[in-house]
Amino acid sequence: MTDAVTADRIDPSPAGKGSITGTFDAVVVGAGFAGMYMLYRLRALGLSVRVFEAGAGVGGTWFWNRYPGARCDVESMQYSYSFSRELEQEWNWSELYAAQPEILAYANHVADRFDLRRDIQFETRVTAAHYGETEQGWIVGTDRDDLVYARFCIMASGQLSSLHPPEIPGFDQFQGDWHHTGAWPHDPVDLKGRSVGIIGTGSSGTQAVPVVAKEAGRLYVFQRTPNYVLPSPNKAMTPEYAGVWKAHADVLRRKAHETRTGILYNFGTKSALDVSDDERTAEFSNRWKTGSSILAAYTDFFTNIDANGKAAEFVRDQIRTIVKDPATAARLTPTDYPIGAKRICIDSHYYQAFNRENVELVDIKAEPIERFDARGLQTTRRAIALDVIILATGFDAVTGALARIDIRGREGQPLASKWQDGPTAFLGLMISGFPNLFTVNGPGSPAALSNVLMSIEHHVDWIAGCVQTVRARNCSTVEPSQAAEYDWTNTVAEAGRTSLFQKAASWFNGANVAGKPKQFLVYVGGIKAYREKCSAVVANGYRDFIFE
Repeated sequence: MTDAVTADRIDPSPAGKGSITGTFDAVVVGAGFAGMYMLYRLRALGLSVRVFEAGAGVGGTWFWNRYPGARCDVESMQYSYSFSRELEQEWNWSELYAAQPEILAYANHVADRFDLRRDIQFETRVTAAHYGETEQGWIVGTDRDDLVYARFCIMASGQLSSLHPPEIPGFDQFQGDWHHTGAWPHDPVDLKGRSVGIIGTGSSGTQAVPVVAKEAGRLYVFQRTPNYVLPSPNKAMTPEYAGVWKAHADVLRRKAHETRTGILYNFGTKSALDVSDDERTAEFSNRWKTGSSILAAYTDFFTNIDANGKAAEFVRDQIRTIVKDPATAARLTPTDYPIGAKRICIDSHYYQAFNRENVELVDIKAEPIERFDARGLQTTRRAIALDVIILATGFDAVTGALARIDIRGREGQPLASKWQDGPTAFLGLMISGFPNLFTVNGPGSPAALSNVLMSIEHHVDWIAGCVQTVRARNCSTVEPSQAAEYDWTNTVAEAGRTSLFQKAASWFNGANVAGKPKQFLVYVGGIKAYREKCSAVVANGYRDFIFE
């Protein structure tokens, strides 16, 4: 598809210095579930593809996140590819909610089954991607001195892959061991009998606490904001349950597409305010015991603050019941934002861990961390000696992975300058002024509030269809119009403003990173509405796009 490219024909730019080391139809950044499926789809179109992956293997999130207790919060049968009927039938999960090692094994199985590795260059980080005006394509540079040209560039770099370290002075003085949950060592970490501090109580922190507590001599859990943590219904996968899914997978996945999150739960059909207190409490209690989602019990938890409050207060009551020390229970209880407005955490005995004598909760709003030192850290009240620090401090979400790459579009415009007041994109898939650049699960998509693997497949299929349209029209480039990008960015913002999500500070709106523009990074209108919009764009002949 591409003509021969030589270095002297590339427009001058930092990414374009030196000799071209390869020419491809497409470059894909990242070999997680998005990058692997993108490679599969582009190959099927007959394109030559090079995938660059910073890690030593496939799997993305599940390659890096190996911390104790790491587990998916979506059912295994649903958190799996649907594009291959044969793959779906042959793979067998051992648990209802798979743990990290099994998900990584699944990713490796996919890579082997479809012979994906031959087009993936591992242990290579993309550092720059510049659009070449003359070549009407992308010049991509890496930290291993690769310099390749590709007509299309697809960022499958992940929504939660750019680590967010704590902004606390003195960290370089700490002489013990430290690890971030998002970049956990591949070799075992010895915590037995040691004094351990976990900073952060989001999804990774709440999963790690119960496991680390059983091994550590002393565990300090440093919490800024308490989360609503719901019980996991995990158990061994039964052949009967897996058999039903495999027999009816097509129907079940179509039903999932019609939901707000792309995940099949036992959905209620009434308002939480249309039933008696006794009936509502009985429903919540049953769901708490069985692990069925409380937030699926009634229809209006994300639109009605009074209905939401009923579920929130039920969970608060459970915390007070489980945690024996009333003062600790009070610190663990969220009170100032609606349930579901921050990412819900799924637990395996998280609250019970605080009943152990070797576990202490440190509320860093009441007792802020002032600095790290050689032996641990200093709060405003005391020095805490630590042998190991675990940073469960999360990520610079959605835009962070893109921000660490020097991406430049038409006329050399840096993406960083275009996004200095907040990201703008059309459908989370493309950016005006950056032709032939696609983002899987980019800003403005609903992926972070969904079954991410299902959203990945949808995004990749849409991108593949757009690439195919460019070729069918004998065009060189495609990009969204500024008007379409502007309208969608406003749609995302308005959906956020009119929802209960706006009542919490979270990574959904960039509030977890100091200095990051505060805006909704995720479309909260749901999977169904989003898919309908994407389908309408195609049905109307891509009139929101500019083809050249």
